[in-house]
Amino acid sequence: MGIMNVATYGFTMIAARLLGPPAYGALAGLMATLLVISVLQLGLQATAARRISADPDHVAQIESTILGVTWRAALALAAVLLVLSPLLDALLRLDSLPTAALVAVASIPFTVMGGQAGILQGERRWWELSVLYVLSGVPRLVIGTALIWWHPTETSALVGTAIGAVAPVAAGWWFLRREREPGISSETHRFRSVMVEIFRNSQVLLAFFALSNVDVIVARNVLPEHDAGLYAGGLILTKAVLFLPQFVVVVAFPSMSTIGERRQALTLSLGLVAGIGVAVTLGAALFPRLALVFVGGSDYTEISDNLAVFAVLGTVLSMLQLLVYAVLARQAHRSVLLVWLALVVLVGVGLLTTTFEQLLTVVIVVDASLFAVLLVLSLRTTRIAAVEPPLDPAA
Repeated sequence: MGIMNVATYGFTMIAARLLGPPAYGALAGLMATLLVISVLQLGLQATAARRISADPDHVAQIESTILGVTWRAALALAAVLLVLSPLLDALLRLDSLPTAALVAVASIPFTVMGGQAGILQGERRWWELSVLYVLSGVPRLVIGTALIWWHPTETSALVGTAIGAVAPVAAGWWFLRREREPGISSETHRFRSVMVEIFRNSQVLLAFFALSNVDVIVARNVLPEHDAGLYAGGLILTKAVLFLPQFVVVVAFPSMSTIGERRQALTLSLGLVAGIGVAVTLGAALFPRLALVFVGGSDYTEISDNLAVFAVLGTVLSMLQLLVYAVLARQAHRSVLLVWLALVVLVGVGLLTTTFEQLLTVVIVVDASLFAVLLVLSLRTTRIAAVEPPLDPAA
């Protein structure tokens, strides 16, 4: 995961340098769109991993169902995105319908990889899962950089992203190619039941990723093209802080799914994520010129004084992400309504802003308010669960 995140960040930083603010602003909108629709990938992965870990006696049935659902979901999502490509073209102000349609093509391998990764994660096949994560980042860096160098446009960058996404799918097919013994069958793991859980998990993740990425789309609609590109450049640091402690979520998620360990796992993980965020924020505040190198270079000098603020936003989002996965672990789907409400507020107020400083302030205030509310609810829920005696299995 570390290699994947570094490679992905490297591709983003190179793209920002080679494309410049206007073209990179368009690419940032496209990548934010891909990130939002990748919630289906993450929903598939979470569902597969949870079911296989919790019920290893039915692993053959679960694997077969997950793979079937994965391919159907990937093709259905691509068809929907293809129909919506004119809307995406207008929303992101791309002036290129083929570029908008490429999002539909790229969504297929992104989605398929989620189901494959979930199976490997549930079976605890860590080496194979590691290969998938590495191949999710390195080919994008190599192929995407080559295409941007050859033809520096957002379309070339998106083509490189789509081609690179095929590599982990090919590896996943190789790792899962063997046929399993049918084993025991259960109604719990049939198509309908799996689809319901995937839908619920994806809805939770969709709310979070929409909230954490909608501001770049708002920026392209309320700010001049140059300022929108500067804002997108600052978000490179935000996303780096968001994804840097992602390993904490991976390690903490199983413990957050257990009643006895839930509260301690949540508090310790929040402390670790906050510590990482504070360290990056202090670095951006003390060494803004160095931080600017990792954002996109001299083209983004105008936001050097705001880089620490972008790091604060990333810290808030990373802690908020941990709380969202705690919601998944508890299957507390009502809390997701608060995330959707925050999204509506952010878009409504964000559309009234006129400078990227105003937009950045609005985003931080909304995200921090949501974090505070979810934290109170999570701590209260885990405290109640910790003091209540476990249910009698016979009951």
